[in-house]
Amino acid sequence: MSAGMSHSKPRVAYFYDPDVGNFHYGPMHPMKPHRLSVTHSLVLNYGLHKKMQIFQPYIASGPDMTRFHSEEYIEFLQKVNPANIQSFNKSLTHYNVGAADCPVFDGLYEFCSRYTGASLEAAEKLNTEAADIAINWSGGLHHAKKFEASGFCYVNDIVVAILELLKYHGRVLYIDIDIHHGDGVQEAFYLTDRVMTVSFHKYGNFFPGTGHMYETGAGSGRCYSVNIPLKEGMDDMSYEFVFQPIMQKVMEFYRPNVVVLQCGADSLSGDRLGCFNLSTRGHGKCVEFMKKFNIPLMLLGGGGYTVRNVARLWAYETSICCEEDLANELPYTEYFEYFSPDFTLHPEVNPRMENANSSAYLQAIVETIERQLDLLAGAPSVQMHDVPDGFHGFMKNRPKPEEDPDKKPQLMDFLKTEHNGEYYDGESDQDGEEEPET
Repeated sequence: MSAGMSHSKPRVAYFYDPDVGNFHYGPMHPMKPHRLSVTHSLVLNYGLHKKMQIFQPYIASGPDMTRFHSEEYIEFLQKVNPANIQSFNKSLTHYNVGAADCPVFDGLYEFCSRYTGASLEAAEKLNTEAADIAINWSGGLHHAKKFEASGFCYVNDIVVAILELLKYHGRVLYIDIDIHHGDGVQEAFYLTDRVMTVSFHKYGNFFPGTGHMYETGAGSGRCYSVNIPLKEGMDDMSYEFVFQPIMQKVMEFYRPNVVVLQCGADSLSGDRLGCFNLSTRGHGKCVEFMKKFNIPLMLLGGGGYTVRNVARLWAYETSICCEEDLANELPYTEYFEYFSPDFTLHPEVNPRMENANSSAYLQAIVETIERQLDLLAGAPSVQMHDVPDGFHGFMKNRPKPEEDPDKKPQLMDFLKTEHNGEYYDGESDQDGEEEPET
């Protein structure tokens, strides 16, 4: 397959569900599925749909989701809705649902089925070699755990898709460039060498609080979890400085059969919940870099809370996969006014933001990660075997920590604590909704 990709443009499968952008977490909530409709509109108006196979995705079933999640949790998501929420008080606390981060909204279970089904079908296209690259911008909900919701994520479509990939591939590489640590995916595969997880994220007084450099995996998975903890103000140059040498070394040592890249847009400059200063081009460079390895590639969405920037980024990263150059001047779309005042594909980054990552700090990270990778004696030779149904695998025997849900860090806490006006412009992305007071 890789030989085919190197001689001609890759075959790109793109999944779009016209209904997925119509779900609503609530008027005060920063997660806006509407960003998917805005992204798709740009993709269409740039003409990128002519360069890809477009699929209206499969809708995942309960059994699809219980490959990773517990049956009781998925049954709860099926049953709970805003009208009957009162009768679920105990379960809400147990599953971390119903509070500010993970509210109960109309169509919650259907929303999960739609974004998870798209990721599952993306895996299937790569497994059957029907595509070289598969894109699902509605997926990438990396915080959801086996037994509970977390950080705006209810069902972990990434884990479900990777379990599907493992049926055909000995080694899966997961990379996460969302500003938040990919904790749910790391936790799911912490004890295995069949999935290597690599997460680049803000660390220190930031949700979810995990992702220290020394969280490296355990058991057979020792050294197969890779964490790159970064400070606020990361710019394009700093990001490239850590991303490229680390990923080059990971590819050489792990030699994955397939790559899953979570492209969370909250690492962009000006994100409502983020504090990095990446440009769309800087973020897109990560996609370009991984694409050059000519290995089957899945691209997923994730975070991203300034709608106009999310849409620009994901349209641009779609164009990278199609090897099409896009004009910086945006085409006219029904959402054109969202992109005021510049109406360009590549908005400026914040020139006043300070980068707290010194070159010495970044160099030390790269060297530490390289030492970790040196401990791997080359790629594991995997005995292929069926992944058990229901995925009773890695986390089942681990005792579940008894946590007080009121004390858990919540993503929305950062609306209150992180913004001093420097990166949050107070705009509502022109979607007619009131923003929370900051």
